[in-house]
Amino acid sequence: MSAQPSAPVRRSRRWRITAAVSVLIGLAVYLVVQYVTGGPGAPSCTVRAEGGAEAYELSPEQAANAATISAVASSRGLPERAVTIALATAMQESGLRNIDFGDRDSVGLFQQRPSQDWGTVEKIMDPVYSAGEFYRHLANVPGYSRLPLTVAAQKVQHSGYPQAYAKHEANAAQLTGALTGRDQGAMTCTESRPVGSGGADAAKVREKLVREFGPQVLPRAGGSGGRSAGDGRGVTIPVKAAGPVVAAGDASRRGWELATWAVAHSAELHIEQISYAGRTWTAADSGKGWQQKPAASAAAGRDVRIITEQ
Repeated sequence: MSAQPSAPVRRSRRWRITAAVSVLIGLAVYLVVQYVTGGPGAPSCTVRAEGGAEAYELSPEQAANAATISAVASSRGLPERAVTIALATAMQESGLRNIDFGDRDSVGLFQQRPSQDWGTVEKIMDPVYSAGEFYRHLANVPGYSRLPLTVAAQKVQHSGYPQAYAKHEANAAQLTGALTGRDQGAMTCTESRPVGSGGADAAKVREKLVREFGPQVLPRAGGSGGRSAGDGRGVTIPVKAAGPVVAAGDASRRGWELATWAVAHSAELHIEQISYAGRTWTAADSGKGWQQKPAASAAAGRDVRIITEQ
């Protein structure tokens, strides 16, 4: 008959097992936090440096929310300054994350409060709605585009710390340049795929484009009632007919606005490839950013082409 281990030995063994399990749990938590917050090795988006500024980095989640904020401004024909004010505000209020908590009853990207007539929690948690409400209030501020950013943001937000918006102005302006297409091809994102989520298709891309940019982004073609020339996995956006927001015939800027929006939403929509103006971003080669590719045709160079995963 074999001897049973003594009580101290059993306690030591349990302690070692507990310690090992704790280390594994800690490692798993660390990896999750790094992925969510954009730590080293995590998927990320980068806006290249301009004019001596440092490159601005953000997570795919933050990039997608920022792109939505910019697209809603575009749908309303608002100037770049409005986008910069909105982005700086969301950077301060939520870190560009659509959070369901905050001070008192504040929620969402802009920490809007249902008790202050911003809408229901469900509505505020919709980034398109919350951005639209921010711009609606901002548009009612006389001469907001000429005001200091802190003043314009405060007239909308009524924050207890109005000067806090100022520290985000430089990054917000840099991000605005990329998202509005003024700084062409300035944003790129490394490949990121949400864990456990299903894939997307062209219909979902079209639906999101229309919801954020408005129906003019995908004009009806040939009287067929279709919203784009895309089918299957592809969506083709005819930039030259993209709507009234194209100022002074600047279709190139509009094209980069749409292409950058697609890059920012590439993780969420499972986008595999984006092409515009002879340059291509691919999920499989996302670390290389926008790469120069010969356009298949003159029309291909003028249009934005988005292809989703199979």
